[in-house]
Amino acid sequence: MEFICPTCQSSLEVLGNQAHCDHCEKDFTLEARCPECHKPLEVLKACGAVDYFCQNGHGLISKKRVEWVPVGE
Repeated sequence: MEFICPTCQSSLEVLGNQAHCDHCEKDFTLEARCPECHKPLEVLKACGAVDYFCQNGHGLISKKRVEWVPVGE
């Protein structure tokens, strides 16, 4: 999956849940968002598993359906 800088539209370098734009020298955090309402998801971690929950009525969201959005720091 390729991420695009929201500032300059260049490709971002991704490392874990962080992203960096070499062109505009900005750092971003990748935020999990609901594919239905596009609002931030709650991350649930237990026993090594990571699940995503939408508090806006869409319930549990599969990791495959999560939208990852770069958010400026």
